[in-house]
Amino acid sequence: MARQEINRTAEMEVFVRVVEQGGFSAAARSLRMTPSAVSKLVARLEARLGARLVNRSTRKLILTAEGQTFHERSLRVLADLDEAERAVAASAVPRGRVRVNASVPFGQHFLLPLAPQFLDAHPDIQLDITVTDQVIDLMDERADVAIRVGPMRASQLMARRIAQSRMVLVASPGYLARAGAPEHPDELPRHELVTFNFARHCDSWPFQIDGEGVFRPVHGRAEVGDGESARTLALAGQGIARLSVIHVGPDIAAGRLVPVLEAFNPGDIEQIHAVYVGHGGQLPARVRAFIDWLAGAMTVGRSEPAALDRFGVLPA
Repeated sequence: MARQEINRTAEMEVFVRVVEQGGFSAAARSLRMTPSAVSKLVARLEARLGARLVNRSTRKLILTAEGQTFHERSLRVLADLDEAERAVAASAVPRGRVRVNASVPFGQHFLLPLAPQFLDAHPDIQLDITVTDQVIDLMDERADVAIRVGPMRASQLMARRIAQSRMVLVASPGYLARAGAPEHPDELPRHELVTFNFARHCDSWPFQIDGEGVFRPVHGRAEVGDGESARTLALAGQGIARLSVIHVGPDIAAGRLVPVLEAFNPGDIEQIHAVYVGHGGQLPARVRAFIDWLAGAMTVGRSEPAALDRFGVLPA
């Protein structure tokens, strides 16, 4: 019989039980096997090893020297196996370090304010949070989870959608007092606009006009490479910016920014995903605990700051 076809651990377990119970019949009863099956298994084991392990008599079973050695080694192997299984089972309890990479707006406005709740609920987990707008390679940076906002690119990484947020045009009360609030998308050319300069940026904004989806070209004297910079300029009164509510919801709630042209908002949604490395559905308990918690925390009614759902932060 080829080695890969032999369950050597099972053979050891049966042999050890025979020794513990002092005979084949008692071992068979404890293992819920027939005595003949136990006897055949031990005989097959002896044949494979080329050595007699037990001397049988009508009244008792006596180990040979080889049987004594095999019994001692089997006990050691089975104990090591139990120890390995206990160690893996213990690792199923969420504990250890979770390295998280998040964009600046999500990190500052959601993850960092919410993090104490997670740490309180999971005292055996440490959070290692990096906030950056740079898209990282999880393997290179040894990150467990990255929070990415926007369309997902094709990748071998696993992704779980944790929330979604609609887009909104916003401006500061100071800018609107100075320049007036636009009442129609066609008025945008006379306004200061804060736009983006990165490669995948679209140089037009979508609107819903007379029931039809349309795009209007946009040009701004202030161009930036990330959403947090656009938010900062909008707060400073530089002009109108188009951002996700996940980004500017707290500013809207506080009155620092005001939605504009909401009657023409097409209601397009920006997705928010937790991205992670996972093969065959295997995920460390500490990472799964973080992702599950974050998805729950982003559900409407449980998010902080409060009342963001009024502006369009939606559950996944």
